[in-house]
Amino acid sequence: MSEFKFCPLCSASLSWVKRLEDEAQVTRLRCSSCAWTHWNNPTPVLAAIVQWKGKILLARNAAWSERRFALIAGFMEANESPQEGVAREVFEETQLEVRQWNLVGVYDFQKKNQILIVYHVVADGEVRLSKELLEYQLYEPQDIICWPTGTGYAVADWQRSLGIEPVFKAWEDRIG
Repeated sequence: MSEFKFCPLCSASLSWVKRLEDEAQVTRLRCSSCAWTHWNNPTPVLAAIVQWKGKILLARNAAWSERRFALIAGFMEANESPQEGVAREVFEETQLEVRQWNLVGVYDFQKKNQILIVYHVVADGEVRLSKELLEYQLYEPQDIICWPTGTGYAVADWQRSLGIEPVFKAWEDRIG
């Protein structure tokens, strides 16, 4: 659940405490010394369905052992709007400049305790991948096979908005 063991304010040990909050029993990490509470709120993550030269760019993360291609994504920073953040992430990871964006939707990704804010963006420039990414591939919108988790649901919603019926396959069943 959480990796916190000590209070960030007073360094005392944290313990799991069950309390009544808004008429529901909730268990949270709490400091017995100063009463600091770890709320364990989801982290906002921005993701982009990047349209470049009329096709959709999916990238392979350097940390992935499998040959998987997915959306450009990253954590939202303090003091930026989601639109600014998604443009920043696209630029940091591909050097492409976002010139247009449209919100696809907001999705929960409970596996990683994240909220995904997904945009379809149109970008210009020449691709130069960051060290985070090993390679990219370009796809026609109808040729993207969705993955049944996280941003894969956003891609499916985006395809439906274009009149395309999405096809889902688990990562281990995908080719490419």
